[in-house]
Amino acid sequence: MLSFDTMIMILTRYSSLFLEGIRLTLLLALVAVAFGTIFGTLLAIMKMCRFRALGVVATAYIEIFRGTPLLLQLYLFYFLVPSLVPWEPSKFTCVSVALVLNASAYVSEVIRAGIQAVDKGQTEAARGLGLNSFQTMYKVVLPQALSNILPALGNEFVTDIKETSLASTFFLGELMSAYRTINGATYITLEPLIIVGIIYFCLTFSLSKLIGLLERSLRHDS
Repeated sequence: MLSFDTMIMILTRYSSLFLEGIRLTLLLALVAVAFGTIFGTLLAIMKMCRFRALGVVATAYIEIFRGTPLLLQLYLFYFLVPSLVPWEPSKFTCVSVALVLNASAYVSEVIRAGIQAVDKGQTEAARGLGLNSFQTMYKVVLPQALSNILPALGNEFVTDIKETSLASTFFLGELMSAYRTINGATYITLEPLIIVGIIYFCLTFSLSKLIGLLERSLRHDS
């Protein structure tokens, strides 16, 4: 039976564990979105490139990562990354690689849609001013595309916060790992699980509201 006294006791006794879980959860999500945006931009440009081979590679990458479970990817790169580098990577590094590569597949489609939404007249005007294809994309198209897709990137951040729960498989220290640690120490299941669920909700709800404010601000400015 659910006990609020037990929840308060767990919050008090394991507050530092929850705080560390929040820190690592947000850090994992931030790394996934930040580097996923960089790689996703490259994938989007490759997919729209006039060189068909690059487009095929980008499409294959996107389909593979969007078509396989994230948990499978986490296991794969958890065991694969140490065999690819000459040092012993941390659990955080291995999990981050999987999250970044997964996020980049989804972000690339968002960025591609943002690039295609930019008026073609902007590109023609830039080329008329003497800019080459790279300069046009870097100085004209991408800044406009990124301003259009910021809300979507924010939503990807919210999604990645929830997906970091899968990292508990490797006891990385994020929120679900905190739950498993508390459950193993106290043999209490329901109360710590509810606390973690509330924390996840507060994080995602707050970020969703901030994204909504940003979206309205961008719409107002435009």
